[in-house]
Amino acid sequence: MNHHTYFSAGREPVDTCIVGTGDFGRSFLAQGRRVPLMRCRIAIDLDASRAAATMHAVGIDETQIRICADSSEAKAAWKEGAYIAADDLATVINLPFQVLVEATGHPEGGARYCRMAIEAGRHVALVSKEVDSVVGPGLDAMARRHGRVVTPVDGDQPSLLIGLVTWAETLGLEILSAGKSSEYDYVYDPATETIASNGRDYDVTGFSAIDRLGDRDAAEIAARRSEIASALSQRIPPDACELTLSANGVGFGADKPMLHAPIARIDEVPSFLSPKSDGGLLSSTPVLDVFHCLRGKDEISFAGGVFVVVRCNDQATWAMLQGKGHVLSRNGRTAMLYLPRHLLGLEAATSILEAALHGVSTGATEPRHHTDLVACADIDLEAGTILQMGGHHHEIPGVSTRMVPAGPIAPESPVPFYLAAHRKLVRPVGKGDFIVLADLEIDPGSELLRLRQAQDAHFFGEQAQ
Repeated sequence: MNHHTYFSAGREPVDTCIVGTGDFGRSFLAQGRRVPLMRCRIAIDLDASRAAATMHAVGIDETQIRICADSSEAKAAWKEGAYIAADDLATVINLPFQVLVEATGHPEGGARYCRMAIEAGRHVALVSKEVDSVVGPGLDAMARRHGRVVTPVDGDQPSLLIGLVTWAETLGLEILSAGKSSEYDYVYDPATETIASNGRDYDVTGFSAIDRLGDRDAAEIAARRSEIASALSQRIPPDACELTLSANGVGFGADKPMLHAPIARIDEVPSFLSPKSDGGLLSSTPVLDVFHCLRGKDEISFAGGVFVVVRCNDQATWAMLQGKGHVLSRNGRTAMLYLPRHLLGLEAATSILEAALHGVSTGATEPRHHTDLVACADIDLEAGTILQMGGHHHEIPGVSTRMVPAGPIAPESPVPFYLAAHRKLVRPVGKGDFIVLADLEIDPGSELLRLRQAQDAHFFGEQAQ
């Protein structure tokens, strides 16, 4: 596809507002200054001075930045042609921007910002996976009623994976599995038998005996690698969350609620994430999963990229493609096609331009609610425990995720993981048990809960009552 043809030059640039100026927001602001068809003059953060500082850090002259406390100040700054920093979306919601980029990562606040933007007639580029995993399909339905679009963003894996899956389907390829690599590679040093990941070195004595799959049983090698590397976090909420968003976009589920998540070299992925009948791990197809990219220090990274594993239906064609460097399984029956990139805000503009110029999403044509990401206790949790979400991975201590078929929430049904975030338990939850809605103290005025109930009514009708 020629992007210059699709995003025709000569149009007025699309004006955006970014909410959340963390890593994604900073990269978006930096690249936004270079995108010919897009402008980003508005940044919102809980601390307006932090939003202003981020603008200045990406090269915007501080004399051109206005910290605005109310809508009248924001309106004056807009007319002046200045950059605007504020601490509440309400301050700028009436300015003439077309797309809100929601990147707070906060479930409750992000839900509020999305609702405000849709009601104000804005498109929404929904970066916050935490919001999307709970109410994304419902927000999409709400936006459609207002003649607007909610879209994931290129640069993050859900949008890129939906694009890769639908590309493969358009070509008539038989997809067996699809997914992404985990956030950080597993860099193996055979001399010391250590794995480096996310800035730490882990002892993996004995790994040298299994660092190559060869012709051995895939399930056995996956289990042994996982056991030896048990000190590493092999199932983190962001991976399952991004696959949940992808599931609601393409209609694939998970083969098992906690995923297989094999530790695998790039050339081993189509061998691991293929059906058991082909020597792989999967009991059903097509499914979504994640792998931890195992590599040496001098080997290439998967860089948080996305992939599809497809059936090699014509052996001669795939033998030719293998000769050109494409990755086939050890028996030649399956192949992996992939995009090894994850560019965060540097790539988000294509999704924003799709929404503003063409009125379409880079996600699903019409997202459905196929899969829920729910919370499960890893330890005994006492009544009164605050399920505080935090850290870079937005984890909840003592709680892990499961991908399960979607359903309406009810008092005794498993609660969405990020709806549980920051809530207090009103009764104990035993190790291994799902956390259910009735376990939590939730303010009746919760924006996230209200939007989830509206989503349930939209997709499940009377069953949601």
